[in-house]
Amino acid sequence: MAALPNPLLTAQQYLEIERRAETKSEFLNGEMFAMAGARSAHNDLVWRLIGLLSRQLRPPCLGHPSDMRVRIASTGLDTYPDVSVVCGERMFLDGTRDTLLNPNVIFEVLSPSTEGYDRGRKFEHYASVPSINTYVLIASDRFHVDVFVRQPDNRWLLSSASELHETLELKSIRCQLSLAELYDGVDLT
Repeated sequence: MAALPNPLLTAQQYLEIERRAETKSEFLNGEMFAMAGARSAHNDLVWRLIGLLSRQLRPPCLGHPSDMRVRIASTGLDTYPDVSVVCGERMFLDGTRDTLLNPNVIFEVLSPSTEGYDRGRKFEHYASVPSINTYVLIASDRFHVDVFVRQPDNRWLLSSASELHETLELKSIRCQLSLAELYDGVDLT
C-alpha cells in the first residue's frame, strides 16, 4: 500500500505550528523544511558579524539575529536569515511581531551544504522584496565576502573581498565590514 502524501499547509497553519515548535523550520509552497544546526565556523562568524554591526548601527537601523523570521510575501517563503537589518519603521506580519516583512539588508553565512541555495534560489526570493537593498554572503570555509547592492534599475552590483586587509562598505546602513575583524579568531577548518 502506498503512503498518502502529506497535505500542504497554509501559511497560517505553518505559523501556528512554528510558533509552538522548539526548532525552526522554513516554509515554502505549503511545506515546512527543518533547519539543521550549524558548524562552529558558521556560528563564530554570525557572532562576530553581530558584534561588528552592533558597534556601528545607529537609529533608525536595528539588527536582528537569526531568530527573526522574514516573510517574502511575493513568493511565500518564510525564512530565518543569519542577520537582518531594517532601517526605519519595522513592519511585522501581525501583533506577535516575530515575522519581519521589510528588511533592508540580509546577511547569510554560507555553509558548504547551503551555498548554492543561498546564492541562487534564495537570492531570487530576497530580490523580490522591494525593501531589500543589500544582500551579503559570508563564506565559512575561506576568507571571502560578497556584497550585492540593488541599483536604481533593479539590477544588482557585486563587490567582493577575499583578503583580510580589505574592508567592504555597506552604504545603506553606514557600516563597514572589515574582513580582518570579521574573521578574527574564526577557525575555518
